Amino acid sequence: MDRDRRRLNRLPRWFVTAVAAPPVVFLAVFYAWPFLTLTARGVSIDAISDTLGNSRTWEVVWFTFWQAVASTMLTLLAGLAPAWAVSRFSFPGRRVLLSVLTAVFVLPTVIVGAAFVALLPSSLDRSVWAIIGAHVVFNLAVVVRTVGSVWERLPHDLDHAAATLGANRWATFRHVSLPLIRPALAAAAAIVFLFTFTSFGVIRVLGTPGRTTIEVEVWRRATQLGDIGGAAVLTLLQLLALGAMAAGAAAVQRRTAHVVDLREPSRHPRPSGRQWWTVGAALGLAVVMVAAPLVALVERSFRIGGAYSTDAWRGLGSNEIRPGLRLGVDPGDALLASVTNAAWATAFATAIGTAAVVAITVLGRSGRAIDTGLMLPLGTSAVTIGFGMLITFDTPPVDWRASWWLVPVGHALVAVPFVVRGALAVARSIDPDLRAAAATLGAPPIRAWATATLPMLRRPLATGGGIAAAISLGEFGATSFLSRSGEETLPIVIERLLARTGGVFQAQAFALATLLAAATVAIVVLVDAGGDRARRS
Repeated sequence: MDRDRRRLNRLPRWFVTAVAAPPVVFLAVFYAWPFLTLTARGVSIDAISDTLGNSRTWEVVWFTFWQAVASTMLTLLAGLAPAWAVSRFSFPGRRVLLSVLTAVFVLPTVIVGAAFVALLPSSLDRSVWAIIGAHVVFNLAVVVRTVGSVWERLPHDLDHAAATLGANRWATFRHVSLPLIRPALAAAAAIVFLFTFTSFGVIRVLGTPGRTTIEVEVWRRATQLGDIGGAAVLTLLQLLALGAMAAGAAAVQRRTAHVVDLREPSRHPRPSGRQWWTVGAALGLAVVMVAAPLVALVERSFRIGGAYSTDAWRGLGSNEIRPGLRLGVDPGDALLASVTNAAWATAFATAIGTAAVVAITVLGRSGRAIDTGLMLPLGTSAVTIGFGMLITFDTPPVDWRASWWLVPVGHALVAVPFVVRGALAVARSIDPDLRAAAATLGAPPIRAWATATLPMLRRPLATGGGIAAAISLGEFGATSFLSRSGEETLPIVIERLLARTGGVFQAQAFALATLLAAATVAIVVLVDAGGDRARRS
């Protein structure tokens, strides 16, 4: 029976090759080739010696490391209380709160940086505290989602048993809950550390020459100093550090893992009595942390100097914000460039992702190489991707730097994994008997496969496309290398305006950041709404 089913499900070899070729070629040309070129052209004995012998290198490495550690620890501390509240209790607005936290996490880092410039006084908006604060707010959802997903599955019976033995709430958390959620805490810490260690947009907005991460230093050496060797060495140094961190996090998760009867999330009890105060305080703190910078961002877009004005909003479509006062960039053109890039990046990511899902599903074990390869860009910083593409595609016959499609391709490289992950989970859950049944009714193998599989992939592919659009709208690292003069995207224009003195320019930056934040949040809400409809159906 199994042999007959496999025979009926077998697709022609030419079809398998045709669907596997696009993702393989895409990954080879736009990821593997640039990465190898970056290594071959930039890394040499002299470059290694000069870079590692430079005291500034180690100052940058030290600042990158310690701010990432501080940001990670504070994010864990800030996220534990709301993670406990949303995972152990049911209350009005729970789903809305989770959606808001998720929306903040997918906001472009430039917007988070701009929000802290708007929130903090001028004496603090370029300080290390502003950087760490922005990292905590940006990554709060990682802790709430990652830890909460395990915490909400812990049986309430464990808490009740501890209470009957006389343990108070703190003792119950310390001796019962904490050991069981420790692997999730390690996973959340690893993710937060990854994002803060490779921080680029936040540092470009809030940092100073003495407060620079490796990411920003790579960009500075490559674009301002022309030091390709130094930039390449720093890139590899960062990858080694991230690899060691990932290995350490995996080891911690293995050592702290406990066997426990995790259950599907059920309807949790509502807080009672004094629990309302504890839950309210935990959630109120999270809401204030997330909302205050965004409210300040909107408010500052209407304030120029000490007076309120709508000049920044009225000037969105012009290079001239006031008569005789020019911005140097056209916000309307930047908006058009961002939307255009996002549209093409979404199309590229969806097309490549669809082909990849089909290939991985059909090839079985052989498809794991494609699956693993497509995940590699997620572990590589966007700055490294953009830098590698810049120095690879700069000479004939592949002088593509002036090509309109290079920026959306760079965005799609980062977005494809998000398209693949959701759709692949659905594709693997489809019963092969459905395709076999279609084949026994006379449908050719390709038609039988398409009839049984493709309709079920439409919604997850649409969700992945929405995530790809959000990623493209806010992408800053690779775009800093690949965008051409006159075709800057909104994140680049926002960063440039914030760097200029004068309330008029900053108000314009805040207005653009508000517009970009609203577009990103709208996409996330639509994606979440589509996911909810899919679960209900």
